[in-house]
Amino acid sequence: MSRTPRARGFGLRLPQIRVGGRGRRVLEIAVRATALFVVATVGMVLLMRWVDPWTSAFMIESRIGAAARGDRTYRTDYRWADWSEISPNVAIAVVASEDQKFPDHAGFDFDAIADAIEDSADGGPMRGASTISQQVAKNLFLWPGRSFVRKSIEAYLTVLLETLWPKRRILEVYLNVAEFGPGVFGVGAASRRYFGKPPAQLDREEAARLAAVLPAPRQLHADRPSEYVRSRTQRIQQEMARLGGAGYLRPM
Repeated sequence: MSRTPRARGFGLRLPQIRVGGRGRRVLEIAVRATALFVVATVGMVLLMRWVDPWTSAFMIESRIGAAARGDRTYRTDYRWADWSEISPNVAIAVVASEDQKFPDHAGFDFDAIADAIEDSADGGPMRGASTISQQVAKNLFLWPGRSFVRKSIEAYLTVLLETLWPKRRILEVYLNVAEFGPGVFGVGAASRRYFGKPPAQLDREEAARLAAVLPAPRQLHADRPSEYVRSRTQRIQQEMARLGGAGYLRPM
């Protein structure tokens, strides 16, 4: 008669787990798929530490959306600009606007997340608490939405980015894939479209105005700023000064 095995040293009887042929096959497929996903994502993220992305998931989504609407006039305006070709004003403006703890956190701002949850519990609208690292993961690799699956993958990719990329690379990619207007991706395209100059020449006010439209780039306009955009631009400039200007990012 077979005996149920005992946990050595504790005298506990452990149940035997039997996996049938079909269950074993499903488990093997799941393990292999997970391993393949991890290898593929690690390889892709590591490669993009040095290779500039030629597109992003959000650019592809915008093109598909335009095609679905029958919009034949839609064009993606995307021009990569290296870190050395971007005014320091733009980098500090975006950090001041989007993620002031960016130089110090490990990909997640838990205080901002807690505040957002508390505001939502009090009946207020659920506001975003995504860091720049999370936004790079989302814009570059994922699709829009708030599903648990997408947020879980976003968190995993954020950890990869923070582990495999230096902070400067994360910010450089964000400045190049963020949407600054309908179909206008990256500061290289935005600076020429809205101010008629390369991104290296953007002053503090122009940089702050670009950062001001990031929460809703398809509704807000850097070239035709509303009163809200003007007010937000002034607040961002104040935060830029409070943080100490471009010197705030120098340790990265």
